[in-house]
Amino acid sequence: MLDIEYRYSGRPTSGEVRRADWEEMEKYLRGLVYEMQEADISSKYIGTKTEDVDMVYINGKSVIDILNGLEIRTPMPDECECEYSGKVRPITIGRPALEWNPKYIEDIPDILMKNAISKTYADINRDRIM
Repeated sequence: MLDIEYRYSGRPTSGEVRRADWEEMEKYLRGLVYEMQEADISSKYIGTKTEDVDMVYINGKSVIDILNGLEIRTPMPDECECEYSGKVRPITIGRPALEWNPKYIEDIPDILMKNAISKTYADINRDRIM
């Protein structure tokens, strides 16, 4: 079971962030949980108002702590291949995918959030007795 908990203060974020406020972040997290449930992955969302700093926890561990144990790499242009035209370069529009301000969890890129969820899910299944 994946428990995704979003603890938010309701205070506005400043600067350029991917999700402008806690309501948008909550909608994003509910969407992720819905996708997992559609894939038969047991998961639930918990939203909690707090006076502390905004943070997302997966099974009690903060997303930042989970990501600290991971090495996220994107393929280099020479590693990307297309079977029809040979080598291609990835196209990026806007901010780089891995760039974010950890001070605001609302700014976390989708790829990092999904990596944190995948890591937690893999750890659960690794420790599961068959």
